[in-house]
Formats: sequence, structure tokens, C-alpha cells
Amino acid sequence: MKRIAIFPGSFDPFTKGHQDIVLRGLTLFDEIIVAIGYNSAKSQRYFPIEFMVEKIGETFKNEPRITVQTFSELTAEFAKRNGARYLLRGLRNTTDFEYENSIAQVNRQLNPELESVFLITSPAFAAISSSIIREVHRYNGDVSSLIPYKI
Repeated sequence: MKRIAIFPGSFDPFTKGHQDIVLRGLTLFDEIIVAIGYNSAKSQRYFPIEFMVEKIGETFKNEPRITVQTFSELTAEFAKRNGARYLLRGLRNTTDFEYENSIAQVNRQLNPELESVFLITSPAFAAISSSIIREVHRYNGDVSSLIPYKI
């Protein structure tokens, strides 16, 4: 059976830390779907979803086992619909763990076949967050060392 993982997030924007988790995930999974969700808790995106689909696709253009999709449903349902039995998530710190643990518990309740797999962020990327990148970019700062594509 093919091991398919979903790497879900709003990815506003997709960072080098996200890229690192996906590439490391390829050692565990046969296929990874980078799933950009429409997050109901976030009223407006900084970078349009279509832009992120394009940039993430460019980032992984030479890796056929990585695809990019958007979704606007429960992650557990999206995973089931795509034949994915794993959720891939990155953890930078204990705050991330607390948040991700709660989500993993609910996803497992909604889809008992869905297993969450957490990878600890590589030290070089632990300080990178999408919110920091948005703030630096908003004030015309250089974010090129934080993202794996050109803006």
C-alpha cells in the first residue's frame, strides 16, 4: 500500500522550514501532498493561494512525489478523499506541540485511520515563521533567505 501523507497548512507564505519538513518527509512517505487550506480563522491572506500553489509547485518541480493542492474542508476528510493515511507536521517548539497535539487528537477522532507524524524542525529553520516573513516583507525587508523561491 502506498504511503501518502498530507502536509496541510495555510502556507502564507511557504517557508524554508516547510520545505525542509517536506523533503525530510520523503524519506518516510511515497508521496506527499502539500495541502493549502482555506483557514476559516484567518479572514484574509497576505499572499494569494494561487500564488503559493505556483511557488510551491516551482520549488518541488523536480520531485514528482510531491504535489500541491488546495482544500476547503476538514483536513481529515481531505486526507480520506486523497487516500492519505498520514498527516505530516513540523514542530519548532513546545507551543507548536501543544497546538498540533490537539489538532491531531481531533483528526484521529474524525478519521481513525489517520496518523499524525511530527518532525522536529531543523535548527537552522527553527526561528522562521510565516508571520515573521509577512512582517519583514510588509516593510520591504529582504526575505530571500527565509523562503525557497523568489517573490
